Amino acid sequence: MYVRLFAASWLLFCAVLAVLAWGFQAPFAYDPVGPRAYPLLLLSLMAAGSLWLLFKPGLLEQKFNTRAAVRATLCVLTLLAYALLFEVLGFVISTALAAFALGLLFTGRLIPCAISGVLMGVLLYGLFDYLLDVPLPLGLFGAFVES
Repeated sequence: MYVRLFAASWLLFCAVLAVLAWGFQAPFAYDPVGPRAYPLLLLSLMAAGSLWLLFKPGLLEQKFNTRAAVRATLCVLTLLAYALLFEVLGFVISTALAAFALGLLFTGRLIPCAISGVLMGVLLYGLFDYLLDVPLPLGLFGAFVES
């Protein structure tokens, strides 16, 4: 029951955000599809997932899993912290910390999660900044790069 209630509310949330995203306009044409394509694509995928959860058969027979709910809550809190610290700490450090925390959350071991978190932060920064020319915030990492 809780899953269907969540799915219905998330579907409504996606619809409200889609109405807001439909009005996105760029002051200049920098992309042939415009700035609304990416948010609308993500919202349509989330809405499809919500519809699947809403009409999935056998959902009422499932029991509430407290451990999975705690893990999902911690995952959402980790991603919220990532979004809030993205500008302050910069892309590399915030991505490394988020990847480390999510790795531990999904039963990873300490050392491999730390190594993969650092590698993910540095390599994704190199991919976005040098290959794709996407400017990313440097935050605390900027002191090491600019000197």
